[in-house]
Amino acid sequence: MSGSVRVRGDASQSAGATGHGGLLVIEGSASMRCGISMKGIDIVVGGDIGPMSAFMAQAGRLVVCGDAGDGLGDSIYEARVYVRGKVGALGADCVEKPMREEHRAELAELLTAAGFGQGGSVDPAVDLGGFRRFGSARQLYHFTAHNSASY
Repeated sequence: MSGSVRVRGDASQSAGATGHGGLLVIEGSASMRCGISMKGIDIVVGGDIGPMSAFMAQAGRLVVCGDAGDGLGDSIYEARVYVRGKVGALGADCVEKPMREEHRAELAELLTAAGFGQGGSVDPAVDLGGFRRFGSARQLYHFTAHNSASY
């Protein structure tokens, strides 16, 4: 619900599953389903994440400094996902979104809170370069017959 947890290395499957608040920092990589069903937690991963991460993520933010596996953000709701590296196939209803100034500020705040900043502060030219933002296309919010193939 609050506070922070730091993993000094890699994390196994489903790291941060159903987290409601607080900050989870994984200094290494995380296996598949990182951030599944996030409900307000912030997760910062220093390395890569596996397939089906942020599946059904409802709220919160997931920052990935490495690559993301296939199925990223499948059936995502209002959570925000930031990825610096390569992204495999996106999940159902997950799309890349514009990276505006407020998102850069949010990303800088998360990286600083995780201790990944330059000397306690984030240098946007170095630390934020290459990050992209992903989120919901909002096509799966309501059942419609013409979307039935997506369910």
